[in-house]
Amino acid sequence: MTGTTLDVGTRSDGSLVIQPHGVLHAEDAVELRRTLIHAVRHIRPLRLILDLGDLDGLDPINLGTLAAACHLGDDHQVAVFLDYSSVTLAGQLTAAGVAAHRLRHIGHRAAA
Repeated sequence: MTGTTLDVGTRSDGSLVIQPHGVLHAEDAVELRRTLIHAVRHIRPLRLILDLGDLDGLDPINLGTLAAACHLGDDHQVAVFLDYSSVTLAGQLTAAGVAAHRLRHIGHRAAA
C-alpha cells in the first residue's frame, strides 16, 4: 500500500480486526478489497471489525469498498462493524449506505 499499512489480527473473542493506518488512496483499493473478501469469504469470523482510528484519509473508491464489505458480510453471515471513525468519515460512510448500527465509537480513538 502506498504509505499505508494494513494490520490484521484476531481478538480473544474470535473477532477479526483489520486496521488501516495512514491514507487509503485509489492505488490501495485492490489490496484492501482482497483482504476484506478473504476475511469474509474464507476466514468467516463471527465479527469483522474495521478499526478506523488510525486512518487519516480515504478516497471514494475505498469508501465504497468499506460500504460493500458490510453487504458482503451480510451475505456470508459475518457481522461487520466500523470502529473509531472520525465524525466526518462516519458521515461519508452513512451517505455511502453503511447502516448507523455498524458505526461504533465515532470520534474516539482506541486505547493503546
